[in-house]
Amino acid sequence: MVKTNRIESIDILRGVVMVIMALDHVRDYFHYGSFFINPTNLATTTPILFFTRFITHYCAPVFVFLAGTSAFLYGSKKTKNELFKFLLTRGLWLILLEIVLNNLIWKFDITYSRLILQVIWAIGFSMIVLSFLIFLSRKTTLLIGILIVVGHNTLDSIVMNGASLKSIFWYTLHQPNIITLNNNNDIGIFYPVLPWIGLMILGYCLGSLYTRDFNIEIRKKWLVILGTGSIILFFVLRSINVYGDLVPWTVQRNTTYTVLSFFNVTKYPPSLAYILITIGPALLFLYGMETVKNKLTDFFLVFGRVPLFYYFLHVLVIHILAIIGILIFGGNWQDMILTKEVFANANLINYGYSLFVVYLVWIGIIALLYIPCKKYMIYKSENKNKWWLSYL
Repeated sequence: MVKTNRIESIDILRGVVMVIMALDHVRDYFHYGSFFINPTNLATTTPILFFTRFITHYCAPVFVFLAGTSAFLYGSKKTKNELFKFLLTRGLWLILLEIVLNNLIWKFDITYSRLILQVIWAIGFSMIVLSFLIFLSRKTTLLIGILIVVGHNTLDSIVMNGASLKSIFWYTLHQPNIITLNNNNDIGIFYPVLPWIGLMILGYCLGSLYTRDFNIEIRKKWLVILGTGSIILFFVLRSINVYGDLVPWTVQRNTTYTVLSFFNVTKYPPSLAYILITIGPALLFLYGMETVKNKLTDFFLVFGRVPLFYYFLHVLVIHILAIIGILIFGGNWQDMILTKEVFANANLINYGYSLFVVYLVWIGIIALLYIPCKKYMIYKSENKNKWWLSYL
């Protein structure tokens, strides 16, 4: 493994969630009815399908949270002004990548008939906000992050409609929606930024536990306290069933589905309950991985050290393989050019494969991407003097 000053437990965690993330995206492109069926809809899902979706809930919040942590560690070697410039420019760069590149490889629609703002957009926007907050005291920054994450569900009752500037502002901040521009184009804001900003702020504050002179045992103690406390608070809030998520859980047709309802937390935007049950275990994972090093952790390190490269590459490969699959089995490959028209006409309503195939394709893609990701990781490590690599 390449020698580096990076903190391995953080990269391992990032690598694990990046690998899991590919499972969700393979499901998006390969599973029966995936373009039209919600895998967490208790009326239509199965326990294994629900689990396949639920386990991938850990990806986006951990990704955003650790982006904040990495920002703090990057800034610990820079001046505040240097960190401000980096976060601001990288945030703008990520938003540009979301709009131009990510939308293209997700849909292969060169007309950009439906522009979707997803996790890369949320990270970029959050970085821009964080670039200004770094000038505040650490306690003030932490308080802002806690208030946003804990309190944003008080805004759930505010619902906007239409395409006024006020409504668009609210969609951007807290309410996911699709904005119709004309008959041929619209914008889907699926990642309203407010809770993601709060989460990145908290990740930034966590970075103080990973400074060079911080006591390891004290760090591990805090990781256990914060991780365990988050999980306990999740169960308390969900049991009370009054606050913390847009959709309360309900008693279902049997015990299994009632349990699924309990864990069916809201991702768009990420509720307090969603954040607690994803970040809590992530913190305990960081605790457990503090000193672990073996072939398996080395495997996950590869993906964790090249997250943006891996993200775009894996979506591109998944989409191409989905087209190849349609060609092999006699479908219309043009249906996988995901324009507004394809969705409006429900061209893919009968498309898809079993979950068994989804898992096989997922394993194959991870194996396929390992070598190019490792080569890029080595390249980055050997060319640290190239400033532009920090944007990739």
